[in-house]
Amino acid sequence: MLCSRSTRAVALARRYSNVSSTPSTIQELDRYDNLPQNSRVFSMIQPTGRIHLGNYLGAVKSWRTLSNSNPTSRFIFGIADLHAFTSFKPASELKENRYQAIASLLASGLDTSKCILYFQSAVPEHSELSWFLTCMTSMGQLNRMTQWKSKAQQSQTSSITDEKVMESTKAGVFCYPALQAADILLYRSTHVPVGDDQSQHLELCRNLAKLFNNTYGVDYFPLPKTLLTPAKKILSLKNPEKKMSKSDPVQASCVYVTDSPEQIQSKIRKATTDSIQGDWSFDPVERPGVSNLINIISGLTNESIEETVASVQHLKDHKGLKDYVSELIINEFSDKRQLYDELLKNKDYLDHVCKEGRDSAREVASKNLGEIKSIVGMD
Repeated sequence: MLCSRSTRAVALARRYSNVSSTPSTIQELDRYDNLPQNSRVFSMIQPTGRIHLGNYLGAVKSWRTLSNSNPTSRFIFGIADLHAFTSFKPASELKENRYQAIASLLASGLDTSKCILYFQSAVPEHSELSWFLTCMTSMGQLNRMTQWKSKAQQSQTSSITDEKVMESTKAGVFCYPALQAADILLYRSTHVPVGDDQSQHLELCRNLAKLFNNTYGVDYFPLPKTLLTPAKKILSLKNPEKKMSKSDPVQASCVYVTDSPEQIQSKIRKATTDSIQGDWSFDPVERPGVSNLINIISGLTNESIEETVASVQHLKDHKGLKDYVSELIINEFSDKRQLYDELLKNKDYLDHVCKEGRDSAREVASKNLGEIKSIVGMD
């Protein structure tokens, strides 16, 4: 039985998930025109604690839109805590980050009656399938991935065959694309909402699905299609040449769902723009700071970049543009911040949500892994 605080949190979650739902943007999300009925959509987010504006517009808002708009499809969303283990964090910090991530997703409007929400590490089938796929993945394929080089702080021309690179790169950082493929294929996912920085990993996943099917003469794994999210990458407020990130040493560069109105106003007011006067334009090369703000407006209002540029022409100066951005973010996050605070005080309810999600995820994962083991001869 959930305590009274849990009951209030459940009521708030239901209330806000209904209030904050956005209009359907499936046509923008699905490059294949529409999400087919009975699709299986899978995506994960790393537990870096509170989610920020980039996480929200780049992933979570799209998850909510998709799961609210397609009653015939199955949606599986997770906290990728096994992936988070590729960089060391004290146990207490990792545990709190996991809670904060779940609370952030619930506060952002994800409805667990319409999707499965769980911790990756709670479903051991992820790790088991990852081993099978790692054994089928060549070192060359992994070496061509670009993100491990960034995570290992290597140049994009680096190779794992270089002795110094090999010594300084952890195996988990190098091999994690195979785990990522296992995450997706474990549920026989048909669609994966990703940003453009993950498209290379999804291509590897498709290649491994083809390799498995061809090796064993089966048609078991579908080839998951990309759902590119409508919002472009949200960039740092202080340095619009890199993406918004919690790890940025300049905290004013990142807006969190949990920020107060005063904090949001202060961060947006200090955002890097330019000194160009006259009409507003979207030009990421010549006007990266202004273009980033326009991109934020577009993501929050569900308007195209062209529509957004036209709609802000009445704002006569940079202060007016920043005030408008601040107002939009504050209105978007107001209810979510209240619910986040309520949820994070109620770990019993969060544990209950995660347990239900784990059980639902394992029901699918264990059945599929059993079939996979039968195919490879380990039943």
